[in-house]
Amino acid sequence: MAAEWNLKKVMEQHHFHSTTELVPMLAQRGVQLSRIQVYRLVAQAPLRLTLDLLAALCDIFACTPNDLITIKQVDRQERKKLAAAGETKSSGRLSLIKTRVHRPK
Repeated sequence: MAAEWNLKKVMEQHHFHSTTELVPMLAQRGVQLSRIQVYRLVAQAPLRLTLDLLAALCDIFACTPNDLITIKQVDRQERKKLAAAGETKSSGRLSLIKTRVHRPK
């Protein structure tokens, strides 16, 4: 599965041209984020998202969580193709790589 973050698209649909426009609107709904945090929220998909923030965004844009987040099913073959092309993000799992350390002579 892959999650797609659509906040930037939703903002464009509602004629929001700057991320700083969101800061006071979020504050009115009890969500205190800095200008930089809001920029990051719009520019890249968050790893974690509070329900308060999600509810505030849905209220601001009169939308549902489904408008902000799209879940896509990715089959195993497609995932391998994307990984080979370098188009997937890390799943968070680390893999071991055998290495040898040589001391200088």
